[in-house]
Amino acid sequence: METQAQFQFQSPPTLPLFLSFFVLIYLIAQFLVFRNWSPKIRPEASSCLISFFHGTPAVFLATGAIFADPNRGFASPNTEFQNLVLDYSIAYFLMDLLHYVIFVPGDLLFIGHHLATLFVFVTCRYLVSHGAFAILSLLILAEVTSFCQNTWTLANARRGDVEFAARVYDLLSPPFYALYSVVRGFAGPYFLYQMGLFYLSGAADGVIPRWVWVSWIVVVLTAISVSILWITNLWVELYRVRTGKLEKKAR
Repeated sequence: METQAQFQFQSPPTLPLFLSFFVLIYLIAQFLVFRNWSPKIRPEASSCLISFFHGTPAVFLATGAIFADPNRGFASPNTEFQNLVLDYSIAYFLMDLLHYVIFVPGDLLFIGHHLATLFVFVTCRYLVSHGAFAILSLLILAEVTSFCQNTWTLANARRGDVEFAARVYDLLSPPFYALYSVVRGFAGPYFLYQMGLFYLSGAADGVIPRWVWVSWIVVVLTAISVSILWITNLWVELYRVRTGKLEKKAR
């Protein structure tokens, strides 16, 4: 007889600690690291800094948490280590969501993205307590490009007034776009396909209710689709700019 899912919210001992950490990093970024930057781009730069402290560490933490679990699978129960990583990411997205609500309230796309991501993490961590293998694997795929993306974003913000930033932006754009395209255009969809096949088989219905995993699939599929559209537009813009420069040189 299959074990029924237990809907028990657990106390989050590490979540307040991690949230305080990201709040502190954000404040340091605003008032120390980027204090001489324009007020218009300082919030975005501060958001990038907390992302630096989340993205790459989350990749290593999630990888370690996955391989430390001998019973890893799409429906396996979460381990304490996996829950720790989920709390770390929940804290980051809460802080970054607060940033968008305060400084960029009109960016409904990112606000919606963060809310949807938090829904996935919170339901996995505190509602069903299963499926962290799938969610952390997706986290790895999402954040493996984080370092490049944040560096690219900071360079883009200053390339108009800092020559070094312009050179970094021009140099980094093609490899960043290529890596992002491979991860979001191929690796992510393939993993989501495997994840969907498993859940559709009904193998997880005893521990992860259907409405939960269906919502996970919808959220991730939407995020991947938006990411593919975003990177496609960047490739088109890069081609347009590079073509324009070649035409100028040819004249």
